[in-house]
Amino acid sequence: MTSENVLNTLAYASDETEFYAPMPAGYKPGKTKYVFVFGTVMSGLGKGIFSSSLAKCLKDRGLTVAPIKLEGYLNLDSGTLNPYRHGEVFVLDDGMETDMDLGTYERMLDQDLSQLNFATSGQIFRRVLDKERKGSYLGRDVQMIPHVTGEVKIKLRELAVASDADVVFVEIGGTVGDVENAYYIEATREMAFEEGPDSCAFVALTYIISPPKLGEQKSKAAQLGIRGLLATGIQPHIIACRAQEPVTRKVLEKIALYSNVPIDRLFSMHDCDSIYVIPDMLRGAGLDDQVIDILRIQDRCHAETGIHAREAWQGFIGRLKSATRQVRIGIIGKYTSVRDSYASILHALEHAGTALGARVQVEWIDTTDVTDERADEALAGLDGIIVPGGFGVRGAEGKIACIRHARENRIPYLGICYGFQMAVVEFARNVCGLQDASSTELDPDTPHPVIDILPEQKQIEGLGGNMRLGGRDVQVRPNTLAARLFNNAPEIRLRFRHRYEVEPAYIERIESAGMIFSGKAPDYPIMQILELPTDVHPYFVGTQAHPELQSRPLRPQPLFLGLVRAAVQRAEQRVLASTGQGASL
Repeated sequence: MTSENVLNTLAYASDETEFYAPMPAGYKPGKTKYVFVFGTVMSGLGKGIFSSSLAKCLKDRGLTVAPIKLEGYLNLDSGTLNPYRHGEVFVLDDGMETDMDLGTYERMLDQDLSQLNFATSGQIFRRVLDKERKGSYLGRDVQMIPHVTGEVKIKLRELAVASDADVVFVEIGGTVGDVENAYYIEATREMAFEEGPDSCAFVALTYIISPPKLGEQKSKAAQLGIRGLLATGIQPHIIACRAQEPVTRKVLEKIALYSNVPIDRLFSMHDCDSIYVIPDMLRGAGLDDQVIDILRIQDRCHAETGIHAREAWQGFIGRLKSATRQVRIGIIGKYTSVRDSYASILHALEHAGTALGARVQVEWIDTTDVTDERADEALAGLDGIIVPGGFGVRGAEGKIACIRHARENRIPYLGICYGFQMAVVEFARNVCGLQDASSTELDPDTPHPVIDILPEQKQIEGLGGNMRLGGRDVQVRPNTLAARLFNNAPEIRLRFRHRYEVEPAYIERIESAGMIFSGKAPDYPIMQILELPTDVHPYFVGTQAHPELQSRPLRPQPLFLGLVRAAVQRAEQRVLASTGQGASL
């Protein structure tokens, strides 16, 4: 049976056929091409970085691209995953909680993604079991092949229809040989068979070991990893080799020999100063041309449309490399030992710094042992601080102490989610005179619950969860710092992931003491942005949102841009003061 006939068979396997090629409404076989990216040897090599960079190269050629990440774990989303194990939880505009790779795709491609761009084994198995209960499999015993693999295929084709993409980039989580992703890999093999020639490109990401005592690169682990992929029936078209230093020609030749991949389709993806230079590295190696040739989509490319995009990106890279001003910004948190816990914040600072010609040096401060007396020491020499999102009691009082020090000493401050809430608690205690004011998350019996779960959210809890997730509209109060930061837009959109709010009963008292709630939910007394007047503090801003999730290289997020600008000014004034040319802040 030919590939065309397979695609035209009954959608559900029955006693009459073993083929299972479910087609969503509107799907046109052959219209969308697929690039599958696999990992070998070890995880954490940067499949998402490579895949998003290659996707950007094709987008810059005038093609429409859509990425998807397939995860092997049984969780329905990434919302309950420990940051120590998986890094930050990245929240999409539609509220889907995903892993950090989706942030890489959004930033690199400058595209807002949705739940269509993310799948876990838990989601796939739930869809299969729901169909089994409805009798959709026509009495067949439900099996990994063809039914579970079939559900993966329909997920990919649904994305193709919804995005109208020329190319769908599919990143398979984990590595070849992992039990949990074996059926994903089998599904990609089936996809290539069903879609026909020139429909799919397979890319393997591997690792070149450089044992320090040997002083040379060794390729055996990479060879074995590629052999494992070949054993699944997948012949890679392109191999990207991760390494600390550029991969030698000798090593590339050896991998080419053992993998049947032409050497001009092997790429050295060695360590570099910024992930944002990788698209140009791929273009320089001609990998975008290779993919276009493999998929036979030369006629879909539009060179003229990509010229401006490439020029804009190269301008960003130029500013990134030429930034000279130095600022030190502290991240005050409790997951500071795992940098990936704050990946989007780091990128947002890099975007803002690059726009202002500054290099942001991040200082990590664990607040577990910080007190009011030690806050001065903990924050010494910083030009700005961020208190990011978080949960729980541990380190909370240390964060409050740091916020108080930043407020009283005019250190630029940005509070994100939990940092917004703790700024309200600190202000209520030390400015409003509400002794023992707190959040009910920290102290359920506090006499002044300035931060609490609102009644309407408590009602939601019985339905399975009271987290406010995803994009929400925010009304911005005119003539405020927030209004200036957002170019006087009366309404903006931010992304949220929280459940505690400012208790409405305290809003008037807090504002009468000098704090301004400059952003709120439309039609609800839910405060979403706070600030202090600029004549009182150069930059003291908090938001219930996670603005770092929306920052892009060419469009820095305004709240981060404001923080870094204020930090640059503080750093410059501090330098002038130290040389006797100006007054200290």
